[in-house]
Parts: sequence; structure tokens; C-alpha cells
Amino acid sequence: MLNGKTALLAAILLLALAACSPGNTDSTTATEEAQGEAVQGVYQTLTIDELADVIQNEADAYTIINVHIPYAGEIEGTDANIAFNDLDALTEALPDKDAPIILYCRSGSMSEQATRALLERGYTQVWDVPGGMNAWQASGRELVSR
Repeated sequence: MLNGKTALLAAILLLALAACSPGNTDSTTATEEAQGEAVQGVYQTLTIDELADVIQNEADAYTIINVHIPYAGEIEGTDANIAFNDLDALTEALPDKDAPIILYCRSGSMSEQATRALLERGYTQVWDVPGGMNAWQASGRELVSR
């Protein structure tokens, strides 16, 4: 049993770790053996505000892909539109398995499936945007159509 001081320190440590993460994560993981070392990707999410911040300040550091089908518009700053279920086309469009990648769709379902599929294929830095374009518009932001 933890004493009060130890419990407080543990709680502070957990809060500090949570605050330092780039987005939300859950415990779903995928692993790949790479030259004898296990490489692990964790399912991660970005909020709409976090996505907007990335697009405004760090877009060059990420590959942002709309995986919704059929095409229903996109968020400005999107690098490509590739169907969530065309994993071959998706992996061909990505820089490498360790590159930061953000996937979104209309509501979040297709992008979650694509994110998990990429993690299973050994990608390590993939973020999903729950709510997708619907949440983007609900936040007062506009979609573009190409």
C-alpha cells in the first residue's frame, strides 16, 4: 500500500507524462522486427485544435492524408487524398515507416481503420483525427474542394 507522499509523487509523474505527449494515445500497439530490434507504434489521436496547430505551424514536418471515400472535400493543408482501404496506395505515398503521418476522414471511422492498419504494417508515428472533417467544420473551420 502506498503512503500519501508516494501516491502524490506517482500522480504528479503520471500527469507530467500525459502533458508531454503530442496527442492522445491508447494501449493498442503494433510491432515490427527491424534489424533485430522491436519497433513499436502506438495508436494516437489529435484533436481538431491540435491538427489546426500542426497545419499552421508544422505542416512541413507531417504528411497529412484524407482517407475518406468518396471524396467529400478536405482540410486545407492536406497532402493527399487516398482511400482508407487502399493500403498499397497509402503506403506508396508515405515517406517512410518512421515519418510523422496524420490521417483523417469525414467522421473518424475510416481514418481509425487506416491508422491501425499502418501500425500493423510497422509505421511508428501515425495520428488519427477522431471526428475528422465533421469536427473540423463544427469548430467553425472551412473545408476546401479540389
